[in-house]
Amino acid sequence: MERSCASGRCPVQEQRARWERKRACTARELLETERRYQEQLGLVATYFVGILRATGTLRPAERQALFGPWELIYGASQELLPYLEGGHWGQGLESFCPHLELYTQFAANAERSRTTLQEQLKKNKRFRRFVRLQEGRPEFGSLHLQDLLPLPLQRLQQYENLVMALAENTGPNSSDHQQLTRAARLISETAQRVHSIGQKQKNDQHLRRVQGLLSGRQAKGLASGRWFLRQGWLLVVPPHGKPRPRMFFLFSDVLLMAKPRPPLHLLQSGTFACRALYPMAQCQLHRVFGHSGGPCGGLLSLSFPHEKLLLMCTDQEELLRWHHSLTLAISSQKN
Repeated sequence: MERSCASGRCPVQEQRARWERKRACTARELLETERRYQEQLGLVATYFVGILRATGTLRPAERQALFGPWELIYGASQELLPYLEGGHWGQGLESFCPHLELYTQFAANAERSRTTLQEQLKKNKRFRRFVRLQEGRPEFGSLHLQDLLPLPLQRLQQYENLVMALAENTGPNSSDHQQLTRAARLISETAQRVHSIGQKQKNDQHLRRVQGLLSGRQAKGLASGRWFLRQGWLLVVPPHGKPRPRMFFLFSDVLLMAKPRPPLHLLQSGTFACRALYPMAQCQLHRVFGHSGGPCGGLLSLSFPHEKLLLMCTDQEELLRWHHSLTLAISSQKN
């Protein structure tokens, strides 16, 4: 080891030098992106939130629904940036972490924000004119309000990646190692919560969409408390006769088979009538054929206590996707 260090190739020193280079590069990226982030937060806070409050173009409840805790998030960035500019990474990020709850609140409000923006642009002529005027300012470049609204959630993902890299490339003997490690953990936990909120919001959108497509007593209340996994056309192969195309909706706990309403139906054209619900907890799944990976698709056999379904898919990749989703649903019911 001594000979290696004496010749200028000490492995420990080389590793430390690599850490320091990565740390410096990550710190620089964190600083530069925070400046840009704060600038964009400020544009929305100044030219939208502040002016809307002053003019009364939106009622307070509508403004809150649209922007959530935007100004508080902007304030948190204003507090963080001087620390980063002074090179006080650990201290700054430790002081920033109590503000992470704002990002959870912002994520919980995200769907409401999108809906409010769409509704106000559609029905509020004064607001629509105001948005067009503000977006035309040179400060915004080609950015639109709808492009800027997801900014805090995008920044949280950047925080997670950058702060994690900063902590990993900070030596354990460094004065801010513990602060950075704790900040990285808290930011990662917040990012996971935000991701879960986003997944639930997407699932709720799917469930409402599917509920709107279905009619029939069995479909009432179908959307509550379950996860949407997949939908698509499959051919039901009867014991006798020709295969019949049916639309299937797969949820975490049930498989729903539906039949399309007639195109000329006066009230429900374009919707589906629920024909059967199959509990996935009682399902046994087998691939009858379609193992070879050829282009011709295959058959899936689904056995329930009182019925057996034989489903055909003519596309091999689609068959594999259905098999995977069905397997996932069955497994989730057994855990």
